[in-house]
Amino acid sequence: MTKLTKSEIKAFRALLLEQREALSGNIRAMEGEALKSSEQDFSVDHMADHGSDNFEQDFTLGLIESEEERVREIHEALERITAGTYGDCEACAKPIAKKRLAAVPWTRHCIDCQRAAERESA
Repeated sequence: MTKLTKSEIKAFRALLLEQREALSGNIRAMEGEALKSSEQDFSVDHMADHGSDNFEQDFTLGLIESEEERVREIHEALERITAGTYGDCEACAKPIAKKRLAAVPWTRHCIDCQRAAERESA
């Protein structure tokens, strides 16, 4: 595996910025939906409807949390670009495969180190 070229890093930076913007828009929309459902008057609704609404709100809040985590990971990847360490595995310092970066541009680890970390946490 070879180090990323300046043009490849520039392309990954653009991809990360695009994904961060899209996720931020998703988060704002989901927050609006969650807030809207929490402001409803449940006095005229059936109890089952109220339970469904609570489930949907909890589910949406979980999605928001997941999306916010992804935005944080993207932000950290952008910081690695600035620091000049983007594309290097944080565990073994070897270059991360370009195919892996294309699939998961915010990744911190090469596939081998990621698998090892997942085995350890299982």
